[in-house]
Amino acid sequence: MRPPLLHRRCPELVGSLPFLRLGAAPTPVRALPGAGTRAELWVKDESGYGDGGWGGNKVRKLEWLLPEARRRGARTLLTVGGLGTNWGLAAARYAREQGLEVALGLIDHPVDEHVRDQLERLRASGASLYFPRTKARLILAAPWLFVRHFHGATPPYYLPAGGSSPLGALGAVEIALELGAQVEAGELPEPAWLVTPVGSGGTTAGLALGLRLARLRTRVLGVVVNDTLRLDSRALLALARRSAALVRARGADVTGAVPGPDAVRVETAWLGDGYAHPTAAGDRALALASARTGLTLERTYTAKAFAALLELDARGGLAGGPVLFLQTHGPR
Repeated sequence: MRPPLLHRRCPELVGSLPFLRLGAAPTPVRALPGAGTRAELWVKDESGYGDGGWGGNKVRKLEWLLPEARRRGARTLLTVGGLGTNWGLAAARYAREQGLEVALGLIDHPVDEHVRDQLERLRASGASLYFPRTKARLILAAPWLFVRHFHGATPPYYLPAGGSSPLGALGAVEIALELGAQVEAGELPEPAWLVTPVGSGGTTAGLALGLRLARLRTRVLGVVVNDTLRLDSRALLALARRSAALVRARGADVTGAVPGPDAVRVETAWLGDGYAHPTAAGDRALALASARTGLTLERTYTAKAFAALLELDARGGLAGGPVLFLQTHGPR
């Protein structure tokens, strides 16, 4: 198994922070001249990552979370998401391969053809599905769900939405360390900005920490696509610091790598009416990306982030060097 770059960067973690490889790394980078941006535009494409039944950046989180669940002796993962959750489907499919059960609490959002198809995939995954409908009712149901999925005296291993815990964020640390190696190898110039959607915060937080570990000056521009969680820069940087604290607690020295207040910039103007509500700007960006760059985006996360990139670039708001778009969508 190819070891993670975090273990190479911090060999003290090999025995204390287990890792399970679930995809082929590194993911590719390529230029996107067809987008017509003022800034030099590149993409790091996570869409093909994952050897199992689903792909994308969610799989990166599971590479750290599934071994931790086994270390704790858990038999079930308990997690939450929206009706069309990519996170929940990835967790269900990869956890099942490791002999773990999954229980999902799902809350309502707009339903389109993709969500209907996703629900069928979720039902076929073997996960136990619960439909409390609203976030408030899910919170009220949480104690019952927790008790319901004990195995003897062993509790389920709870994971927040999107797997965005301090441990799950290490998946994006690995993405950033790969990027650092690709910059060093001359595969692309060092980006001034790395643009990513922000759905639950773990990817943005992990990137901010990983870029500093990789000794890159790149800043993260997070485009918020979820109005049900606190996802401002202060919250995201706090999660990055908690990930750094976890790594320190497991024995590694990350002195000087904790991101400062300017490491993350958050944009909220492309959210539209809320999580999973499509926007006209997102639909235009989705069509442009497909026709001119070969990227397959989706309306909840990546189309809104790409729309923000295009509009900010047109205004001159992404000056300072090349811009890298993180393609997190991994359809199967």
